[in-house]
Amino acid sequence: MPRRRSPSPSSSTAPRNRTPQPVRVRRRSFGDFVKAFLAFVALLVLLVGVPFALAVTAGWPLPETFEPMEWLKQDISVGTFLSILTFVVWLAWAQFTACVLVEMKAALSGVGVPGRVPGAGPSQLLARQLVAALLLVGATAASFTPGLGQLGQSIEGNQRPTVAAAQQTPGLFAQQQEQAAGTAAALAEQASHAEATPGSSAKQRGDTKFYRIQPPEGRHHDSLWEISERHLGDGRRYKEIFDLNKDRTQPDGSKLSEASLIRPGWIMEMPGDARGGDLVEMPDDAPEVSPEVQQQIRDYDRTGDHTEGGGSGSGAAQVSVPEQRPAPAPAPGNDDAGHRAPAEQHATPAAQDSSSFGLPEALLAAPLLAAGLLGALGHRRRQALWQSAFGGIGGRRGMEPPTPAGDALDVQDALLVGADPEGVRLLDRSLRGLAASLAAESRPLPTVYAAWLSSGDLHLQLAQPSGKPPAPWQLGQDETFWLLAKDDAERYEDTDTAAPYPGLVSLGTMDDSRLLLNLESVPGLVSLSGSEADRAAVFASVAAELATNGWSDRMTITLVGFGEDLTSLAPSRLRHLDGVEALIETMEAETRQRRGALGAAGHDSVLTGRTGPAQHTRWAPHLVLLAAEPSAEDAVTLAELAADASRLGIGYLVGTEGGELPGAAWEMEITGEGRLLAPLLGLELDAQLLPAAQQRAVVELFTDADPGRGPDGPGDTPPFLVDISEQGRPAVYARLVGPYEIIGLDTPDDERSALLHEALALLLLHREGVHPRVLASALWPRGVTDDVRAALVERLRGWLGTEPDGTPRLGTDATGRLTLAKSVVSDLDVLRSLYHEATQGKGVDSRAVRGRLLTDALVLVRGPLLADRPEGRYRWLTHEIVDAQLPLLVADTGLALAEFHLVKDRAEKAIEALNAALRTAPADERLWNELLRATHALDDPERLTALAADLIGRSGARGLPPRTEALLDELLPAWRDTVAAAG
Repeated sequence: MPRRRSPSPSSSTAPRNRTPQPVRVRRRSFGDFVKAFLAFVALLVLLVGVPFALAVTAGWPLPETFEPMEWLKQDISVGTFLSILTFVVWLAWAQFTACVLVEMKAALSGVGVPGRVPGAGPSQLLARQLVAALLLVGATAASFTPGLGQLGQSIEGNQRPTVAAAQQTPGLFAQQQEQAAGTAAALAEQASHAEATPGSSAKQRGDTKFYRIQPPEGRHHDSLWEISERHLGDGRRYKEIFDLNKDRTQPDGSKLSEASLIRPGWIMEMPGDARGGDLVEMPDDAPEVSPEVQQQIRDYDRTGDHTEGGGSGSGAAQVSVPEQRPAPAPAPGNDDAGHRAPAEQHATPAAQDSSSFGLPEALLAAPLLAAGLLGALGHRRRQALWQSAFGGIGGRRGMEPPTPAGDALDVQDALLVGADPEGVRLLDRSLRGLAASLAAESRPLPTVYAAWLSSGDLHLQLAQPSGKPPAPWQLGQDETFWLLAKDDAERYEDTDTAAPYPGLVSLGTMDDSRLLLNLESVPGLVSLSGSEADRAAVFASVAAELATNGWSDRMTITLVGFGEDLTSLAPSRLRHLDGVEALIETMEAETRQRRGALGAAGHDSVLTGRTGPAQHTRWAPHLVLLAAEPSAEDAVTLAELAADASRLGIGYLVGTEGGELPGAAWEMEITGEGRLLAPLLGLELDAQLLPAAQQRAVVELFTDADPGRGPDGPGDTPPFLVDISEQGRPAVYARLVGPYEIIGLDTPDDERSALLHEALALLLLHREGVHPRVLASALWPRGVTDDVRAALVERLRGWLGTEPDGTPRLGTDATGRLTLAKSVVSDLDVLRSLYHEATQGKGVDSRAVRGRLLTDALVLVRGPLLADRPEGRYRWLTHEIVDAQLPLLVADTGLALAEFHLVKDRAEKAIEALNAALRTAPADERLWNELLRATHALDDPERLTALAADLIGRSGARGLPPRTEALLDELLPAWRDTVAAAG
């Protein structure tokens, strides 16, 4: 098991607004007997007096004969109306009688939750209170006492379920929160409690200490954390209590399997140093403990011998850390690719050199969030690039996105360093693969509360056991965990299956395990308390990851009270509402709509709608993030809306200043030290945050890349212009467009040659500079120690050499980023400079110069970027925009040169230029359309028909683009028949 880190004793880890006081047995007062007498009278009147009065005054309301057609023909008289009313009163009496019987049975049994009589909410509550008052003076009255005070309370008092109540029947979410108001009170009726004096600490028969789980008192519910805090002095010692009692049979026949799932009436064996007035020793000398409870404790004590010393020490909780498999021993040193073993991924801050400062640690520690943001940012930049190339916005513009600076540059580097796109890919494929396997077996998706990523393995924590998982999944530490090993996950391929759990979002890490909570599966509200700034950092992180993650299809994320600027990250997913009133109005309508849609589709939840024949509907989740604390009235309304939310695919995360939130199923707290605490769930996480400064920088990156930006969008001037005259010969020349070659340097003869070549390519593609940590993460995606990174930089500096004046060709700028001297040039730099000079420099005024420059530029194009790069290397290119820029630049060059030749009716020269450009940009529709026009200019129908047939063959099943098809209709009206005949 991974080691758990605990906060210092001074840190606040106890749940807020708790008043954990021992519930003591009290002497029966005169008022108790009065209440019992009045309850007896009320029950006698309702159970006996009502039917007697009905029988005497109204008689039996139904007719003696069964003739429905005759009834319909009769007039509705006063007598008919009275008969119907009498029948309704008889039904109400029968229902109340059933409630009394159910409550009486549950009270006398002492354990278990009372059954729910259909449609009898107020009636059953009244029966519960009367039965409780009647039995108050009896032997089992202690278990009813807390429930008496709830009569007449507001909904907030009854709405608040315990974590245990919310999770005992996790598969019945449609009913779970509908019954939330009665669950807490029902639990109050299930146990008796005892009071005894403390005894010896030795684990011996006759003096062992026990504690009996107390029923709820008002809004306070017993938990192992609070029991530990009262009797052991430290709530974090709840794990010791859990270990002593795990898997031992309780008086009601159930077992303790998760620390948060405890029930009133259960017995807990306590550590020997436990202290407190409500502990029970072996109860032979405890006269205030009933004989029944004494016998239960004796029986329970006998079951402890086989479990003694068998605790796993895991501190399991409702959302518990999975047991990790033993990691394979790392190989010493670097492997052939220069990667380090996973255990060496993260260097200590003290070991970092001075060149690694300045990157925001919050994003470095959030690999899934960084990967999502980086992927979305790249998509946004490519979208802007293509729209610019095709004149989609404001006519033709440049292809160079604005170079970020300041905080935005630091955040961009942090995204490059921290991102784990491979982890996102494996997570997405694994979840979709699981959904596809279950659908193939006609099995429903299990409800998943959380996912844990531990050393590359994926653990899904289920709400309840769901049988054996499909291969290659396997059962984890118990039946509520499904495990997929990293090696098995890599066997999955992409599949066209709906994302089964799009509501998963990272909350933080515990030791080496990262927790993703499934917000849409929580049976109620999730509350987050803490200071406003700390809460805002959590909310921003959750919103940004949900908006950009790679394991969901489509969803709606509603932000209330924060994050209006965050909508620029994903306008199709994120929306902002001004206040709680607008939110409630929106969610009331959507809740009704989703209930109706599920009913019409015949599904019991959105999970059944995401697999099988109906998966095309997708059933996208709607996640609500409410940062501002709602008023008491609004909180109750939200709790009512959230009662059925998990079944409908709706999740709520609500911020509070520290007070309890009605209807909150799970409660969390964010501390000023960045710790996310949920004591009742047993969680102490290093929270994933997106602080305000980094949030602003992320938003700046996205708004700068917005394709709808005005003149300050992508520019025309390349970031680095080369002297293309004869006097501008470089000292080091690298050919990147096509096979990779370096001129002017000796090839390193050791095993580090590949690393040095890759590092130089990265620097050449980023003339603005590269942060050393970005360089290291690009070369060693699995991580590397600082000394290895520093050694590579020095080796690269020595390989590149110095200028004639002794200045190193690899330098460091004021921000600590690595930069290349102007004498180190690539063919891509030359290509950009030639095109810029031809279209905006000397070529504008001189046709001859323009033709020469465009021809020289096209000669440089020998194929795709780094065409012969070895497999497994240069993976950082997936984050680069240059892979989209180069084909567009080559296409622009080919089009400009073709236009240059067609003006002089040199169609063959134009075709030659276009074909040269197509070798690097084969998918550019503009090149094909211009090639059709140039071929048509030859006045050779057969050649044009052959070109059309070739183009149709390349287009495949998608067919020709509309503009190309329209152009062929103009140039070759009979092309369809001609191509068909030729084919």
